[in-house]
Amino acid sequence: SFQQADGLVRFAREHGLKVRGHTLLWEQSTPAWARARAAAGDWTPIRSHFETMLGRYGEVEEWDVVNEPIDTETGKGGLRRNSFHRGFGPSYLTRALHEARELAPKASLLINDYGFDYDNPVEEARRRRLLKLLADLKAEGTPLDGIGIQAHLDLSKGPLKSEILEPFFSRIADLGLYVVISELDVKEHDLAAPLAERDRRVADQVKQYLDIALAQPNVRGVVTWGLSDRHSWLSEAGADPLNRGLPYDAGLARKPMYWAMRDSFLRAHDA
Repeated sequence: SFQQADGLVRFAREHGLKVRGHTLLWEQSTPAWARARAAAGDWTPIRSHFETMLGRYGEVEEWDVVNEPIDTETGKGGLRRNSFHRGFGPSYLTRALHEARELAPKASLLINDYGFDYDNPVEEARRRRLLKLLADLKAEGTPLDGIGIQAHLDLSKGPLKSEILEPFFSRIADLGLYVVISELDVKEHDLAAPLAERDRRVADQVKQYLDIALAQPNVRGVVTWGLSDRHSWLSEAGADPLNRGLPYDAGLARKPMYWAMRDSFLRAHDA
């Protein structure tokens, strides 16, 4: 069904807006029959999907081609053992990017992933593995233009550290790649705190992260993972209270996170 996607692209075209493509290849959005065929070494459904999407939405300038390939805890060689990896090995990433370039030669092509933001052993391992993957792909001449850093921030994980994040962004830049902060939101830790305090904590975390990220010359954009708390993936349907990790509350009123983002954008613009 193309109805909703067509509507979004039409709205963007009518209002002079750009559209990001998310995502061409992701295990969780692939139907069981196609996962089974990929795991058995059949690339045909993947090629057909790429042809359909990239052909239909040719005006999309930027695509997350492969989503969430890193898994340093239960993966193989630090890569997620998804259906594509089981069927084709690590080369599925290269193949997907080459085919996306063939079908959309003018679009920017990205890999998108999460879990790179905090100073802990798991995320340190994920940062190292991502950087190795990016270096390997570039050394092979794989068409890759950038990386989506999801930035699903989490108030239970402690402070963000510039001495961790700045070198990470810098090493991505050294590979000739740009960054999009692609799925920004904040998971709260204490839903019982007063509302004003909860919103302050969220806004402070976003400000801290964006002030670090937007100071990096290769960071080109920021996407929040939703706009309203009413539609956050961090709040189950009917949850009370809702997680308040997006710029607008359930009634679409601006929250402190909105103003923190605006102020970070202005500081970056004036720098």
